[in-house]
Amino acid sequence: MSTVPEKLKQILPILPEKPGVYQYFDKEGTIIYVGKAKNLKRRVNSYFNKEQDGKVRAMIAHIDHMEYIVVNTEADALLLENNLIKRLQPHYNIMLKDSKTYPWLCLSNEPFPRIFPTRRPVQDGSAYFGPYPVVRTLHTLLELIHELYPLRSCAHRLDKQTVASGKVRLCLEYQMKRCAGPCQGLQTEQEYAEQISEIKTLLRGHIKPILQSLTRQMHEAAERLEFRKAQALKEKIALLQHYQSKSTIVNNLSTADLDVLSFLEEDKSLYFNYLRVVDGRVVQSHTVEVKKKLDENPEDIVSQVLFEFRDQFKSEADEVILPVEPDFSLAPLKCTVPLSGGKKKLLELSLQNIRYFILEKNRRQDLADPERRSKELMVQIQKALGMKKLPVHIECFDNSNFEGDYPVGAMTVSRNGKLSKKDYRHFNIRTVNGPDDYATMEEVFRRHYGRLVEEGAELPPLVVVDGGKGQLSSAYGVLKELGIEKEIFLIGIAERLEEIYKVGDPHPLALDKKSEVLKHIQLLRDEAHRFGITHYRKRHLKGLVSTELTQIKGIGKENALRLLQEFKSVKRIKELPLSELERVIGKAKASSVYAYFHQSAQE
Repeated sequence: MSTVPEKLKQILPILPEKPGVYQYFDKEGTIIYVGKAKNLKRRVNSYFNKEQDGKVRAMIAHIDHMEYIVVNTEADALLLENNLIKRLQPHYNIMLKDSKTYPWLCLSNEPFPRIFPTRRPVQDGSAYFGPYPVVRTLHTLLELIHELYPLRSCAHRLDKQTVASGKVRLCLEYQMKRCAGPCQGLQTEQEYAEQISEIKTLLRGHIKPILQSLTRQMHEAAERLEFRKAQALKEKIALLQHYQSKSTIVNNLSTADLDVLSFLEEDKSLYFNYLRVVDGRVVQSHTVEVKKKLDENPEDIVSQVLFEFRDQFKSEADEVILPVEPDFSLAPLKCTVPLSGGKKKLLELSLQNIRYFILEKNRRQDLADPERRSKELMVQIQKALGMKKLPVHIECFDNSNFEGDYPVGAMTVSRNGKLSKKDYRHFNIRTVNGPDDYATMEEVFRRHYGRLVEEGAELPPLVVVDGGKGQLSSAYGVLKELGIEKEIFLIGIAERLEEIYKVGDPHPLALDKKSEVLKHIQLLRDEAHRFGITHYRKRHLKGLVSTELTQIKGIGKENALRLLQEFKSVKRIKELPLSELERVIGKAKASSVYAYFHQSAQE
């Protein structure tokens, strides 16, 4: 349990059991955390009446006093918390910020407003739409707007006095019919305002009402025999329909306008993706990364993140699709956790966007720092195993034999998180008779690390043996014998359950089966097994060659190897007809081999 600050001891028992927002301050009077609560008394007391993790304990240690605000509903508490966090930016609160500044489309606050892209929204009364993570989407939309509506692009202030004075001349944009000439009074403010109203509707994702309006105007123009105007309107409708066709269509949904929010947790970050569905089409997608401050669970902050997204994208949808029930009531907003159907597919699409975002982020980081992943892997291994040194050099050992014949040892190596095949070594076992895996491991360790000690060479920080407690104990005994047991961190990997054992610990380490740490250790072990088996087979083949085929007069090692490589075993060679042998080693030598085996059989 955490220690209660003196200034809070009297206030904790009398906190109201109502929804509200609480604020923690440090000794300097700086606000360090803002939180919302369904029940202020229960939530605030929970910080001090149960064991907290390290980051929360660190925050509590800085609390000097607190203030709270009671509100009527949970939704009010969420709204107030969100506003306070954005305004005060407390140290321990998560902030929904992007690592980069995405562009917005601005409709300027001036007579005859202009539309232009900007990365710096200013609180001057202008209307902002976005942000647009994919800049191409913004430019496509901007081009569509300029083709549909003749808007001015000049920076003149076109108030009534300026227009009446006639000082601003018509420009090339007017000649190209991309501007209707409001500077010379050729277009009224009312006509211009109607265009701006339609543009706002379009930027909010509502294309259907604009299409209906343009279609109506086209038919009216045709009835008045204004065929040029009708054709121009028809071309605008085609442009809108083409733009609309590029949107992701959502089928089988009863509600046209929806918000979708999904999340993914990875390491110290939370990723949230927001999809905005308007008129049954996905019109915007935005993904952000949130750095955890107090080891927050995504379920605990999903309502805060959703509220921030809806505010940022000016969403008016009355239903939101979520992967979990929110921790706070968002009434009157309807929250749906779908189990199947079209809404479930929308949630999966949102999650897919997060995965693409993470993939792209990793690619950018790899380009900036090609060794980043290797460095991260070594740090992960160091932490997972509890090592003092960074495992920049790892050696892994495995033994191979068949019923004790031709025993070999194999060593694989990784340096800076990558396999170093030039450092691989194999060992022909000299002192062990029969299948004794422990004695084989001892010989390999004694020969390899004895040589390194004798030469004064650098020792690897981490050594892995393929096997459980027996192999680990044998290997550790040799390191102790050589006096280097404290310089090398030794572990064993038991193949059956893929468990990691440390010296002196009877229990295996609890490593995630999908962790990069375990995968790297398994890779080294599998490489050692492959490398050892390959060498064992070469020795075995060489043994077969020298003990049987080379006893035949006229058959040397080269021809014996050719026969074995072609027919795989001496037993098979004995059963072959003469014609098959002639095909590989010629008539004379084939006759010798055939006569040798068949003569032996007759005897």
